[in-house]
Amino acid sequence: MSYELNQKIRELKPYAPLEGEYAVRLDANESYLTLPPEKLGAVFSKAVQEPLNRYPDPRAEKLCRAFAGYYGVRPEHCTAGNGSDELIALIASAFFVPGDELITLEQDFSMYRFYGEVSGVTTSIFPKRPDLTVNLEGLIEYASRTGARGLIFSNPCNPTSICLEKKQVIKLVQALPNCLVVVDEAYMDFADESVLSEIERYDNLMVLKTCSKAIGLAGIRLGFAVAGELLTRALQSVKSPYNVNSLTQVIGREVLSDRAFLEECTEELIRARDQLYSRILSLYARYQLIDEVYQTASNFVYFRTRYAKPIFEALKTRSIAIRYMGDYLRICAGSKDEMERLFEALEEIFQELSGMKG
Repeated sequence: MSYELNQKIRELKPYAPLEGEYAVRLDANESYLTLPPEKLGAVFSKAVQEPLNRYPDPRAEKLCRAFAGYYGVRPEHCTAGNGSDELIALIASAFFVPGDELITLEQDFSMYRFYGEVSGVTTSIFPKRPDLTVNLEGLIEYASRTGARGLIFSNPCNPTSICLEKKQVIKLVQALPNCLVVVDEAYMDFADESVLSEIERYDNLMVLKTCSKAIGLAGIRLGFAVAGELLTRALQSVKSPYNVNSLTQVIGREVLSDRAFLEECTEELIRARDQLYSRILSLYARYQLIDEVYQTASNFVYFRTRYAKPIFEALKTRSIAIRYMGDYLRICAGSKDEMERLFEALEEIFQELSGMKG
């Protein structure tokens, strides 16, 4: 008799990002900016001084101080993680018990539901309106009626890029005092509706941040959870003692300490995002192939089209990777050269599709 996997993981398949080599990668919402040589040299000069035979600081205190200084919060309210994914998994496994209900939204980041289900938590999906906005009153009514213990969503949303206003998020937190509201602000550097300043006022609010988007450090895997004393103490009690390695701590600390550099990078990314949005709108206006382009508050643009699959495949043949999501496509802002290559290809593809349609 052979060993059998339990039911909750028996049918799981590994996460499968788009594979292959592409000249232009606009599918993962990464920053196209890298550390300049002089900053890279300064960062690694600090990193090589780390005693790699010793465990890293279990609380990442210097790193948390740098993060807190940049975002204007208190360092004792910050918990560093091995990417936001580790923190999401920890929240799902530790803050809820079997039988608790965790609400996620549709459309939203699929890993929220994944981590909940792997942890044995009952997950439910609250649908958005046809225009992909959130029905706040309906969500509050549903969470109250079901007695949900948790609600997690991204703001601005991945993949829609639509952003709830700060007052709307606070309305949710206030209306659901017995429900842990986790707001993933991975893309909030590109918008201005953060609830970070509210974490000390509400003991059921937790905010997630990442260094993988505007800060441009996806490769070092670094994220943060920010919350009041009660939630922070619990989260730090259940995390692994040395979850953020020494090199990540040093690199993150040095980059987060340079406010001028990060603000300049964010401003450039927003300009690139706005140009991408404008050019997608131009395609929308000139061709009858796109059904809806959603207002963007992130570093990507999301649009609905009946021709999503052929557009996606045609770009792949031109060594350009974007994200295909059924009837939707998501394209991340890239460098000037990447954007020129993308739109040269899209013009060709849209002309071909228009000819076939005619």
